[in-house]
Amino acid sequence: MVFRTLGAASLLVFAAAMGHAEEPLTAPLPFVRVDTPEDAAAIPLYEGDAPGSEGSALEEVWRNAGTERWANNVTRPTLLPVLPDDPDATRAAVIVVPGGGFQFISMDNEGYPIAEWLAARGVAAFVLKYRTMETPADQAGYVAHMNSLWNPQPGDTPIDVTQGIPFAVADAQTALTLVRENAEVWGYDADKIGMLGFSAGAMTTIGVTLNDDETAPKPDYIGYIYGPMAGIDVPTDMTLPPMFNALAADDELFRGQGFGLVEAWEATGTPVEFHYYQSGGHGFGSYQRGVPADHWFDQFISWMAAQDLLQPAEAD
Repeated sequence: MVFRTLGAASLLVFAAAMGHAEEPLTAPLPFVRVDTPEDAAAIPLYEGDAPGSEGSALEEVWRNAGTERWANNVTRPTLLPVLPDDPDATRAAVIVVPGGGFQFISMDNEGYPIAEWLAARGVAAFVLKYRTMETPADQAGYVAHMNSLWNPQPGDTPIDVTQGIPFAVADAQTALTLVRENAEVWGYDADKIGMLGFSAGAMTTIGVTLNDDETAPKPDYIGYIYGPMAGIDVPTDMTLPPMFNALAADDELFRGQGFGLVEAWEATGTPVEFHYYQSGGHGFGSYQRGVPADHWFDQFISWMAAQDLLQPAEAD
């Protein structure tokens, strides 16, 4: 495991909360259950049950969290292609990995809109809905669960959200293999496939990237958006992909950790670009709030261009 301690990770459930207070939730209750969407374009990552989740009877539950929907109790991971009109515009592809503290998937903030933005720039995008940890299906139980994470009280059983990392990483590796194997079919180059992760999705992305199994799939470049900066072992002898890293100075989770991950990347001589925004909080994702972090996506695209990832295919 590449994460040493990650004490802050125990708070990762704040990741997509978008500023919810650390006070007990009161009426009117958020997290209203909504219909689980059926998207015929979403591709199951596995034939049958996902390895390690065999026989699971959990029902996937979607909830409206006020400004977005969250997918909970995911046991059947999928990959949703969002392809550009012109597959030869850039020949690049990105797997989008939303966050949610491994308790849920922030699909409407860090998933679908990001993929649409990429496709509009000529980049083939794939939204990964990976497996999450189990949360209560009923409303009262779910609110109590979230309260115990956001505002734990004496006597509450600690919930270690890092237990969700192994399944998320395994699903991301499977997705990366699928995207690379279908490069010719879906229209991009097999050596221009990146991962763009947010919070828990950033942790998932770094877990795939730093896996010490030489046979495991690795991304060609990564975007690491408001993930932890400390507690991550970066081998000095490992070949690393270029990294784009973005964090807000007022991030509720990871401010004050220093910039160890960026420094470790830089120490290996691997290209790294780091944007430390004055404001933006945690979970800025696809939101536009009139803060400096609003501009991260355009800067990510500029960075991709600087890595020669957006060059159109050469004519025969």
